[in-house]
Amino acid sequence: MTAQRLGQSQARRTPTLEGVKRAAKKIAAILPPTPLLPLEVEGRTIWCKAESLQPIGAFKIRGAWHRLSDLSDEERAAGVVAFSSGNHAQGIAWSARRLRISATIVMPADAPVAKMEATRAMGAQIVTYDRMTENREAIAARLAGERGAVLVPSFDDPWVVEGQGSAALEAAAQLRAMTGKSPTQLVVCCGGGGLASGCALALPDAKIVIVEPEGWDDFGESLRRGEIVPVGPNPPPTRCDALQTLRTSPLTFDILHDRGATGVSVSEAETAAAMRVAMTSLGLVLEPGGAVALAAVLSGKVGADDATVVTLSGRNVDPHIFASMIAA
Repeated sequence: MTAQRLGQSQARRTPTLEGVKRAAKKIAAILPPTPLLPLEVEGRTIWCKAESLQPIGAFKIRGAWHRLSDLSDEERAAGVVAFSSGNHAQGIAWSARRLRISATIVMPADAPVAKMEATRAMGAQIVTYDRMTENREAIAARLAGERGAVLVPSFDDPWVVEGQGSAALEAAAQLRAMTGKSPTQLVVCCGGGGLASGCALALPDAKIVIVEPEGWDDFGESLRRGEIVPVGPNPPPTRCDALQTLRTSPLTFDILHDRGATGVSVSEAETAAAMRVAMTSLGLVLEPGGAVALAAVLSGKVGADDATVVTLSGRNVDPHIFASMIAA
């Protein structure tokens, strides 16, 4: 059995709460907790999980570390292939460099320059594609097959889901320490649903609300219909490059559907407003895709109580885009 095939067969297992807890211990051994920051919204205090302050600027480091650190010696020798618009790419590159594993990342040609440069600087090889005309999964699978490498999807992988869920366990412990309360609701930025489904596993008693950009809300629509549906034809342009997932996976959909998760979408203007609030009130730079959960609360599309946790999932944005979006 090749390393690539071995990795795929292992990935068919189901992610679990115990797996999330194991991932959390592994991540706590190498990374400090990201802050859980209070923010007053219309007389209530919500709690913002600042995953934007991870070493790679996004939560994706969690799933990447859990996945790559569990590879066998044979799999590590063969290397890994992943596909990503940038944050998963950096998580894989960071973890691969630390573990001395070769990594190849399939990235869209229009990915933010900052994300491409950071991924390349950590030693990963980049292969580009056109996100609207080419299939990144097919390209990555072909490369992995040719090289005998392990394919590491950005969300359709049980290790990745478990690793992302560690953020929710961490946030829950922080909230209990500060307030004595457990999270009643998690509002989560969503592309393919890896973070949201991991959070759902981590906190089975909390309500889960996913947030996507308008026109790219295939996951929310899938939850409403009870079956997976893709993004519609000719989706609108969006600055939320990290959330431009054309179709989710059964793995993440089943977890969130079974939990009764709901979804909303936010506009570019609402996202920009959230980026401004994050900068002025929390001192944080957020990329557009990392601000949509906060945008949903600030816009009133998601109600919040004082035990609501909101993910601020990433900061990796080109400076000129950030400047244009926060301009009043």
